[in-house]
Amino acid sequence: MNLAFIPSPSTGVIDLGPIPLRGYAFCIIIGVFVAVWFGNKRWIARGGRAGTVADIAVWAVPFGLVGGRLYHVITDYQLYFGDGEDWVDAFKVWEGGLGIWGAISLGAVGAWIGCRRRGIPLPAWADALAPGIAFAQAIGRWGNWFNQELYGRETTLPWGLKISEAPNRVAGTYHPTFLYESLWCVGVALLVIWADRRFRLGHGRAFALYVAAYCTGRAWIEYMRVDEAHHVLGLRLNVWTAIIVFVLAVTYIVISARVRPGREEIVEPGAQETGDDGGTEADAADDGPTDATGTTKADTPKADMVKAEATKAGPADDDATGTDAVDRPETDGAARTAGTS
Repeated sequence: MNLAFIPSPSTGVIDLGPIPLRGYAFCIIIGVFVAVWFGNKRWIARGGRAGTVADIAVWAVPFGLVGGRLYHVITDYQLYFGDGEDWVDAFKVWEGGLGIWGAISLGAVGAWIGCRRRGIPLPAWADALAPGIAFAQAIGRWGNWFNQELYGRETTLPWGLKISEAPNRVAGTYHPTFLYESLWCVGVALLVIWADRRFRLGHGRAFALYVAAYCTGRAWIEYMRVDEAHHVLGLRLNVWTAIIVFVLAVTYIVISARVRPGREEIVEPGAQETGDDGGTEADAADDGPTDATGTTKADTPKADMVKAEATKAGPADDDATGTDAVDRPETDGAARTAGTS
């Protein structure tokens, strides 16, 4: 008998009057919110406009939910179209059953549509959203805890998950694979954030790193699960999927780094004209008339005087390249690098 274990909730539904609040759906909703919120912060740091991530998510999220459900129903069709099963249950998403592979694949189609409508490169948007998606998965996995599903083999470890008796499960203490994957996803998100800062990943490579890292953990966690699944050559179907997707992600990183090195300087056309506070060039009118360069005319004489004094003193070498500090323009991309999350 285990003296220590992780308890499971007695029910996955809380009734708020006539409205049932399902733990699984609640975790998915919170995960989506976190992904969009964090992705928005990273998008702004990359030079994009606030709100763009949410606008594109309006396309990506519905496509992702449909894709996730389709993948689950297709790969586990016997649960809905087998003898004695009700095919209507295939539409009951709130009862659990979303395949991440289908969610990411079809969600990417929705994101592509949204990006195309805004004239934004999909890889740049995906890079900004990558760690947020990993955090969303970490939160969403707790929906499996509410439903008492997708656990691993029996265990006597003190962090074993206590499962109660039900028509489709046997009471006992099992490996909490939902918790393992949740923690792994948090680690993946932190890895992508660190690598993006360290190596300035661009052109979809941050997203590909997220995919590769997630697949690495999903393969061994999937191998621990005991729920019914299709097997190919002795391995669960999702293990094979993780292996194949991992290879594709790593291949993309290698080829992309050679073909398109560096990072996009402009991720959203016209966004460079927007200040950090969300104001545009039109707001400059409030500060008085400006000349052709955008400099406020009231300040022009003072600026000319400073420049004249600097010219008499000679060029100032303020870096290793000897670039004139007065005349050197700062590129938009360099000015925003320090703020990348």
